[in-house]
Amino acid sequence: MGRPSRSRNCPLEADRRSLMDAYALQRSWDRVTRHGEQVPLYFYSHLFVSHPEVRSMFPLSMANQRDKLVSALGRIVSNADRIENDADFLRHLGRDHRKYAVVAEHYNAVGASLCATLKHFLGSEWDEELAADWTAAYQVIARIMVEAAETASETSPDWWDAEVVSVERRTMDLTLLTVRPGRAFHFRPGQSVSMEIPQRPRQWRYFSPANAPRRDGSIDLHVQQIDGGQVSTAVVRSLKVGDTVKLGAPVGERLTRQADDPSDLLMVAGGTGLAPLRAVLEEIDQEWQRSRTAPRVHLLHGVRMPWHLYDRPWLRELAQRRPWFEYTEVVSDDPSYPGTRGKVGKVAARQALYGRTAMVCGGPQMVGHTLEQLTAAGMHPERIKYEHFYYAAADQHTAEAALTRSGDNR
Repeated sequence: MGRPSRSRNCPLEADRRSLMDAYALQRSWDRVTRHGEQVPLYFYSHLFVSHPEVRSMFPLSMANQRDKLVSALGRIVSNADRIENDADFLRHLGRDHRKYAVVAEHYNAVGASLCATLKHFLGSEWDEELAADWTAAYQVIARIMVEAAETASETSPDWWDAEVVSVERRTMDLTLLTVRPGRAFHFRPGQSVSMEIPQRPRQWRYFSPANAPRRDGSIDLHVQQIDGGQVSTAVVRSLKVGDTVKLGAPVGERLTRQADDPSDLLMVAGGTGLAPLRAVLEEIDQEWQRSRTAPRVHLLHGVRMPWHLYDRPWLRELAQRRPWFEYTEVVSDDPSYPGTRGKVGKVAARQALYGRTAMVCGGPQMVGHTLEQLTAAGMHPERIKYEHFYYAAADQHTAEAALTRSGDNR
């Protein structure tokens, strides 16, 4: 990775210091984020004016990309004092950015624009000492990301082309999509993959395979249409059999499990958060068919209305056929529903928790509420597994805040 030139305002060639002033980084970033949307607008304006060649790497609409920038930077800054000891998310960032055709030299352009943005909004507070702190942090970040990308490029492509082989509308706003990569695509149940569809070029979104790996390589994805969502709407309404999509490398480890792990599980899903947990269920069922042993698993699927229980037939059948599996449907917004009603997190907290590991997946509010309820009921936070990535760093903060509040109340 080449080094940008040294300057008084942004000495990016400064030696990376072993210690960074984490408080100064956090405080300065907090002050910058008070300017709201002006921050990413300024950053991208500076980046595209100074390096116009990178504009084609981004989607025409930058609204979603601006959110990603703020979330990613916020997470990086908040972890600056321990970034080298907890760098998995940065390695993911580095590997993931290969699909955008990002190379090492692009990090120099981003670093310069980042410093320019900070200087613009901090004014007189941006001095040589603070610039050196940001430089040190950024150089650590860039090094980890570049090394991860270079290592990954030795064993895997930047992306996989996959054919759409089935499109099944399960509800008015939810589609079961099946794709088949053209070359070997290895993933673990519980992981997620990013996908780009031809109708929305350069707009990648994350989805979780809803099945364990198959011999034919096909992958099921549960896609919920989001109000105002450009990609999810196009998938549900426009994607068709025969289309070719692109898949990024599989990511995430928190919702995966070791093969033949005997740990009993409490699975808590909200909406299409069911997908990765369903994949784990398939994995456990395959183990049971081989050995006739399996951990006890209780899945609670929370939805607003009964018709959102889109995978009810398969789950009910599995519960009838497998002695190790229990399935509970939870509906929150229909007072006439004859089954379990309420928020799924609150219902989960009433279940047997001792000796179990919880897997939680859904929207940020659902995850945060569930974590709060489980910890308040006595489950140790280390036994609660939930996934997050850099693109949803703000969601992670919501969940972690719930854990902190519950921990303080115990």
